[in-house]
Amino acid sequence: MEPKDLSKKLLFASGIGMLFDAMDVGLLGFVIAALMIAWHISPQSAGLLGSITLVGMAIGSAAAGLFADRVGRKKAFLLTILIYSVASGISAFATSIVFLLVMRAITGFGLGGELPVATTFVLESSPPEKRGRRTALLETYWAFGSIVAALIGFLVIPILTWRAAFAITVLPALYTLYLRRSLPETPAFKGLKEKLNFKQNMSRLWQKDLRKRTILLWVLWFTANFAYYGMFFWLPSVLVLKGFTLINSFGFVLIMAIAQVPGYLVAAWLVDIIGRKWTLVLFAMISAISALLFGMSTSIGLLLLFGIILNFSNLGAWGATYVFSVEQYPAASRATGLGWAMGIGKIGGVVAPYLVGALVATHTSFSIIFGLFFIVTLIGVIFLLTLGHDVTKDEPISHFSTAHQS
Repeated sequence: MEPKDLSKKLLFASGIGMLFDAMDVGLLGFVIAALMIAWHISPQSAGLLGSITLVGMAIGSAAAGLFADRVGRKKAFLLTILIYSVASGISAFATSIVFLLVMRAITGFGLGGELPVATTFVLESSPPEKRGRRTALLETYWAFGSIVAALIGFLVIPILTWRAAFAITVLPALYTLYLRRSLPETPAFKGLKEKLNFKQNMSRLWQKDLRKRTILLWVLWFTANFAYYGMFFWLPSVLVLKGFTLINSFGFVLIMAIAQVPGYLVAAWLVDIIGRKWTLVLFAMISAISALLFGMSTSIGLLLLFGIILNFSNLGAWGATYVFSVEQYPAASRATGLGWAMGIGKIGGVVAPYLVGALVATHTSFSIIFGLFFIVTLIGVIFLLTLGHDVTKDEPISHFSTAHQS
């Protein structure tokens, strides 16, 4: 197979996996809003559902990164998809909040593991001049997954209940049957002369040439996850709590989610024009400001306006974050470095949904809650401006010591 064809195939295959991942994460927000009505669960319990998913994602990201650098991207990719789709499908049969919490933790493990592997897949299969754009384009599939989740939330949950939504998420398991035969390993991994073990890989992340980058990425991913999961897990419920009906709230979220697609596309275009770092700074600042204004809004017009801008900018920032992050490490430690940054970052995602639930329970205003997201995002931007090294589109990604590389 020609490299160009391989690159496109891996982009599509990884993208579909990313779409299913986003669909599952996005559906949880709608399920939480429905469960608060159907099961009368408290805001704290609702927040715990989000947080336990992120606990699983944190562990999954770190574990899958190490696994992918040791045995290959393909095996790790297939295994993580299978884990999250089966566990999520089983969640449809939950009869208690405890059972659902257990299944969401397992689902999260698979979800978190798939993300760094899919990103590494695309980067390593793309030509140098196109790797930034294609890695950002991979994240566009996340936007489509969010739209699918919003469609299911809007069209399926009100009629067939939240159980049907979880049942749909078992479909990715069937996708692995196709990928098992058709998906090749990346040339970069096959070309490695040495596969590092766990201890060597973790040590590599903290060697002198990578230490500053590792610190930056851990902070960057923590702040980004805190803001994203704190806001987007609660977005449907926020609209309900602001006085809108469940079905209207789901419809509004669907409209907002559509704005994610052009956000990713614009970010994919800008990363090769103004650079990965400055694209990320631009989108993160717009996201921070729009979050603050969304929290202060009360009318449907302003909520929709700033919600659309928030979806556009926040997900565009994510596209730039993936490109910026995956280029920071050499091939032998790439999945490990990205996986651990994601895993540490998910701690922010674990804290945020539960914290928002606790704040909502104490009747804290949404202007204060979303003001917190503004501050946290700003902290990430400051670290990026201070420590961030921008890899140019023409710079080889093997720009470190080649001791552990082919």
